[in-house]
Amino acid sequence: MRECPILYLVVPCYNEQETLPSSAEKLKNKLAELCESKEISANSRIMFVNDGSQDNTWPIIEQLCHENTVFSGINFSKNFGHQSAILAGMMTAKDQADIVVTIDADLQQDIEALNSFIKKYKDGCEIVYGVRNNRETDGAFKKKTALLYYWILKKLGCNIIKNHADYRLMSKRALETLSSYKEVNLFLRGLIPQMGYRSDVVYFDVKEREFGSSKYTLKKMLTLASDGITSLSIQPIRMITALGLVVSLLSFAMMIWSFVDYFVSGAVPGYTTTIIVSLAMGGLTIFSLGIVGEYIGKIYLETKGRPRYIIESVIWNPDENNNKNTSV
Repeated sequence: MRECPILYLVVPCYNEQETLPSSAEKLKNKLAELCESKEISANSRIMFVNDGSQDNTWPIIEQLCHENTVFSGINFSKNFGHQSAILAGMMTAKDQADIVVTIDADLQQDIEALNSFIKKYKDGCEIVYGVRNNRETDGAFKKKTALLYYWILKKLGCNIIKNHADYRLMSKRALETLSSYKEVNLFLRGLIPQMGYRSDVVYFDVKEREFGSSKYTLKKMLTLASDGITSLSIQPIRMITALGLVVSLLSFAMMIWSFVDYFVSGAVPGYTTTIIVSLAMGGLTIFSLGIVGEYIGKIYLETKGRPRYIIESVIWNPDENNNKNTSV
């Protein structure tokens, strides 16, 4: 199976009508090249996951699937998010594939790295992470905040691969294990490294986006960052406990100083000092409640047990000689 594995490329899509035709052609050619060189099986496929796009992304996917059986498509009932789209594609493909590689629809992640991914798998790896060589294509703000984010995660004790997005290879064995994880708040970049299987890294250069613009807004990046921290670490809660202890000790010391100052000099406690202490304590309390509330909110979502995504329809071409499309 490792000599000529069945590969499924899972491609999450959200409003990608500009880039999808070009990306589909490039992925198809790369898959054909790998099949021709006997690196992968001829039963390998490309699976697009439409994450509730508002443009013509799904009609384009439908057309691609009807024109060539190498393509398959999953259509969400609404937008559930990038992480859910990746998970849905992997879970749908795992029963047919020996290995699954997830890659963004804009193909800024170099598809030529697929050769190295497959080689690592054949050498015995169950998971292979694609790691970008640099962040030269990012703006100054995104570059600095990304580096700061990875630094914070490391300090909080999170096991995460620096500069790894969601360009990775997973074997059938790793996917079966991932399917047993039931949490609603998905952060695959942190969850998958915790599985402990033999893994390796492939470095690649990020390309400029040819068509359209990035769909990862600042709001979505902040949401993903928050999910990453609260899903992987309870250190913020412990930090609040430690900070509360420090503030309590300082408050006790200030109380003693106020009594001593009153009896020695007869001075009336200053208005400024009162205001500063009140504002500091109020701000700290609200901030602490916000962090605790974030965790409680995550617990609330988990206990409801709602589905992580809802698939409206699937266009599936599992067999090479089956030219009929089926929707479920």
